[in-house]
Amino acid sequence: MADHRHKRDTNARHKPRAVVIAGPLAVLATASVVTLGVLGTSPDATDFMAANITSGSGGDQPAAAKPSAAPTRDTVLSRSSAGRGSVENKKPSKLELVLSEGQTKKAIKRADRKLFTQAPLNIWTRPGEDAKKRGVLEEGIKVLVTGRSLFGRQEVVLDGVSRWVTAGYLSAEEPSALGGDCTNGSSVPSGVSPNIVAVHEAVCAEFPELTSYGTFRSDGEHSQGLAIDIMVSGDRGWEVADFVREYYSELGVSYIIYSQNIWSVERSGEGWRPMSDRGSTTANHYDHVHVTTY
Repeated sequence: MADHRHKRDTNARHKPRAVVIAGPLAVLATASVVTLGVLGTSPDATDFMAANITSGSGGDQPAAAKPSAAPTRDTVLSRSSAGRGSVENKKPSKLELVLSEGQTKKAIKRADRKLFTQAPLNIWTRPGEDAKKRGVLEEGIKVLVTGRSLFGRQEVVLDGVSRWVTAGYLSAEEPSALGGDCTNGSSVPSGVSPNIVAVHEAVCAEFPELTSYGTFRSDGEHSQGLAIDIMVSGDRGWEVADFVREYYSELGVSYIIYSQNIWSVERSGEGWRPMSDRGSTTANHYDHVHVTTY
């Protein structure tokens, strides 16, 4: 009898341990079921459950934020858009680059060449239609150029400031000094060639003290209205001869004779060439400059 009681007491002691162990297992099983249920639930059901759980925690608590959907494989994440904004940076135009402060300063600093204006030129603040006029450069003015051009204008530097003028009117050569009016009363007859008229006007304007000119006569090119004799001698004669030679192209000159020397377009590389003696001062052209034109 004593032994039987001992067995029942032993069994009684171990029975609660089984209950204690079973308790946690039941909790784990329940958690697993709940977890599997949630994972298998649709997004709408999940939201519904979250809402019910939140509402049960008390009316003063803010509602839980709806969880955002995780990106799927079809979702494209752009690294380039991060930190740069959705609008790409617009590249500056050629005009904006040319007019930028940095490029303009560089152009002015590097400018080391001067050219002559070949005509009166308007001074503009910039190339393009939005330019403002800032005066006029007279013909024959030597200006510093940067070498930059845009929209039919060239950049020049005036008083250290970038300005623009119409392209094509700047040259390394000084413009022709031809021009002006003949005011000494001399003239050439009608019927002579236009080039003879041009020679007379140019020489008369440059050397107003010379008033005697010979054109028509019966021999050679004079009879055709293609030649003119400018009555002058000495060093002044050489000044006239060299002046006409310098502007031979503008005046349409073929050749010049003075002081028993000749210069011609065909043999211009030889300069002034001596001529044979013709026997007199006038025949040797010591008292006048002879000019034949085309």
